[in-house]
Amino acid sequence: MRRLITRSLDAVLLLWLVTTLTFALIHLAPGDAATFLVSPTAPVDDVARQRALLGLDASWLTQYARWMLALLHGDFGRSFASARPVSAIIIEALPVSLFLGVTSLALSFVFGTLLGGWQALRARSRSDTTLSVLSTVVYAAPSFWLALALVIAATSGASALGAPMWMRLPAFGVESPAGLATGFDWWRDIARHALLPLLVLSVPGAAGVARFARQSLRDASLAPHVAAAASRGLTRARIERRYVLRLALTPLIVLGGLMLPGIIAGSVFVEQVFAWPGLGRTMLSAIAARDYPVVLGLTVLYATAVIGANVIADVALTYSDPRQRSALRPSSGG
Repeated sequence: MRRLITRSLDAVLLLWLVTTLTFALIHLAPGDAATFLVSPTAPVDDVARQRALLGLDASWLTQYARWMLALLHGDFGRSFASARPVSAIIIEALPVSLFLGVTSLALSFVFGTLLGGWQALRARSRSDTTLSVLSTVVYAAPSFWLALALVIAATSGASALGAPMWMRLPAFGVESPAGLATGFDWWRDIARHALLPLLVLSVPGAAGVARFARQSLRDASLAPHVAAAASRGLTRARIERRYVLRLALTPLIVLGGLMLPGIIAGSVFVEQVFAWPGLGRTMLSAIAARDYPVVLGLTVLYATAVIGANVIADVALTYSDPRQRSALRPSSGG
C-alpha cells in the first residue's frame, strides 16, 4: 500500500511538470491564436482586441494560474478556434483513437507473442535469425513511411497489378464518402477503411512484442527451476505451461501496460495520413492553429495515460512476481 501511495504521488508530480513544461513551450512558440482568427490585413487594434477576448493579453503567470485553477475544477477550457468546450472535442475524438489503439494492441500482442514463442522454440536456427532481422527492420520503420507505402500499394499498386476490386482498399477516411451503407455493409465498409491504419500500428507493434517475447521465453526456459522440473520427469508441455509461461508472463504484463498509451499517442501520424478524426489528428490541427486549450487538454490526457500506465504496470509487476511479493512482506522475527 505504501508503494502504491508513493508511486501515485510521484505520478501527480510528474504530471504537473509535464503540463507546466508544455504550457511554457507553446507560449514560447512564435505567434498566437489571435493572428489566426483575424484577417491577415486586419489592423493592429483588431488583433489586440482578439487577444484580449482570448485572455492572451494577460501575463503568462496569470494565464497559467487561470488555466491550472480551471483544470483543478475539471474544466479544460474552450477551444480558441471553434469556441467549443475542450472536453467535448476530446470526447468526440477519443473513440476513434481508442478503437485504433486497443485493437492494434490486441493484434500486436496475439501475433507478437505467438511469433516470439515460435522463435524461442527454434532459437539460433536459420528461421529464427531471419525472423529476428525482419522484425527489427519492421519495428524500426517510421509509421508515416509505412503508412504511405501501404497507401500506394493498396491503391495505385493494386490497380497496376490488375488486382480485383475487393483487394483495392480505401486509403482515407473512416467510411465511404456517400455514407449510404447500412447494417452489415456498413460494418464491412468500416473494416475495409480500418485495415490499413491497423496494419500500420499493429505490424511494428507485433514485431516489437515478438522480439521481447522471444527473449523472455528464452530466458525463462533457461531458469534453474525449469531444468530441475525437467529432471523430475515432467512433460515438456507441463513445464512450458506451468513454469516457462508463468515466469515470462510478468514482463509481458508490464510491456502491455506500457504499450497502450504509446500506441494511442503513436497514432498521430497514422490518423493524419489516413484522415481518421482521432486525438492525434485533433492535436496536429490544434498545434497548427495555436489552439492552446486543446493542445493543453490533450497533453493532460496523454500524460495521464502514459504515467498512469507506468503506475499500473509497476503495481502489476509487484503483485505478479512472487519475488517482489515476498520482498513486500514484513520480515518475521529479528
